[in-house]
Amino acid sequence: MSHPAAEKEEMKTTKNILMVGVGGQGIILASDLLAQAALNAGFDAKKSEIHGMSQRGGSVFSHVRFGSKVYSPVIPEGMANVLVALEEMEALRWLQYCGKQTELIVCQSRINPANVDEYPAGVTEELKRTFKSVIMLDPVAFAEKCGGQKFINTAILGVVANILDFPETAWKDSIEKHTPKGTASRNWEAFVAGKNWRRGEPA
Repeated sequence: MSHPAAEKEEMKTTKNILMVGVGGQGIILASDLLAQAALNAGFDAKKSEIHGMSQRGGSVFSHVRFGSKVYSPVIPEGMANVLVALEEMEALRWLQYCGKQTELIVCQSRINPANVDEYPAGVTEELKRTFKSVIMLDPVAFAEKCGGQKFINTAILGVVANILDFPETAWKDSIEKHTPKGTASRNWEAFVAGKNWRRGEPA
């Protein structure tokens, strides 16, 4: 049974983070860390993900929603507060979930789609035209800053953390709980490096 009043209130109070990329970039782990951090911060949190094509380098995405009470794990179209993309063109695939309020954080990794030899031109320019708030991260420089390519997914959460009002312990506990055994300290260092990055600084 639906509750229109409750659903309307949820729409106003819930934060919606859409995380997208391709298989192998760590989208699912990053969304797990974000959802756990939201729970640690005292919010109700739900997430939904698709990663059936991940082993073949296909699109991977995860919806993360948190607030005082969240009824659905799926972000309504046009309602994403933040779109986090670990591959540049993937950000364009999900524009139906974005609105005027959406902030874009994108690591400009470029992975050619299947059966495409040359990366499409003009993606960066289109993203900058579409979004009012855009943070672009050079993948090579950002990887060097955060300790290596495999830590980019955790480091980009540090950039996201500057938008969200979670206590530091919420993030740290999440990273200690969900990252692979023996990697928590490296992932935490990557997260801190991302959080210390400032808009306008070369990544």
